[in-house]
Amino acid sequence: MRLRGIGFALLLLSCILTISGCGFGFEKSLKEIDPPKVDYVNEGEQMEDNETGATKEGEVEEATGEEPSEEVTEMTTRQLYLLDANGMVVPQSFQLPAVESAAKQALEYLVVDGPVTEMLPNGFKAVLPAGTVVQGIDQVDKTLVVDFSNEFKDYAAENEKQILEAVTWTLTQFDGVENVKIQINGHDQTEMPVNGTPIGENVSRANGINHEMGNVVDVSNSEDITVYFMAQNEDYSYYVPVTKRMEGVSDDVRGVLKSLMEGPPVQSGLFSQFSKDIKLLGANEEDGLLTLDFNEAILTGTEEMVLQQDMLNSLVLSLTEQPDIKEVAITVDGHSEVIDEAGNALSEPVSRPEDVNKVGF
Repeated sequence: MRLRGIGFALLLLSCILTISGCGFGFEKSLKEIDPPKVDYVNEGEQMEDNETGATKEGEVEEATGEEPSEEVTEMTTRQLYLLDANGMVVPQSFQLPAVESAAKQALEYLVVDGPVTEMLPNGFKAVLPAGTVVQGIDQVDKTLVVDFSNEFKDYAAENEKQILEAVTWTLTQFDGVENVKIQINGHDQTEMPVNGTPIGENVSRANGINHEMGNVVDVSNSEDITVYFMAQNEDYSYYVPVTKRMEGVSDDVRGVLKSLMEGPPVQSGLFSQFSKDIKLLGANEEDGLLTLDFNEAILTGTEEMVLQQDMLNSLVLSLTEQPDIKEVAITVDGHSEVIDEAGNALSEPVSRPEDVNKVGF
């Protein structure tokens, strides 16, 4: 009888553990979708010295205070412009080994089947044809001259503009680089080799990215405005730069806001958090700091004056694409108590995020 009692107790204990295990698995499955990852530069701090041929010097020490072993590799953050599942050119921030030839390294990570392959987020792919070699790279004033091997020509015509944009925006992340000039086997290219997209002397961010013409009728009375919308792939959301052709815009700031509120094209797969009820009540720019005053429609609707983080990120990313704007401050109906979702006061200057769409860190 005693043995039967022990057996029954063990059976009961086994059932309880089985039920408990099922409960833990269910709780783990109820995870929220992570928001896009960005890192802001705090006021007074300097961004990483993103020179094309060198990185910041610094020592890596272990917690013990001992000098690091030879196996320790110093890492740095780079933005690589890749293709998402919708064919959009999108920045992704990666931790890469710190090397002297940083611009050359960044391009090598754009090559299909290259070193970026194991690091790609779901739905993303590299843009340069497999086997492409960066044979040389040289900076002349504010222009980077890049010499590609003959494999650079081996791409489909419909991917030509994305390749040109990815190369241009990846290289112009570096300090002092505004333009990109392309060579193949040492020969200057005035147009792309497959579909003839014009390059001229060079290309820059002024040429735009992920172009959208919208409903523009009078092209001569319109201008290009680059803004950041959002996209989502399964549980991963991220920011996408889009250059929209805007008609009848009085200045760049109002053009950015108008574009954000109009939102992206329905078929693009992108979305925006901005509503058409948002009104800009005032704007003042001084020494690179843009202060904006909105109506209450920009807030989350809570009792506190909170601005949704996704809206803040899209707004700051879009506005700081303008060359004269370095920081943004926000008030609502003249009140300075506005905060972001982390509780930071937005009446204080907010700089452009240092890392956009961080991957794996």
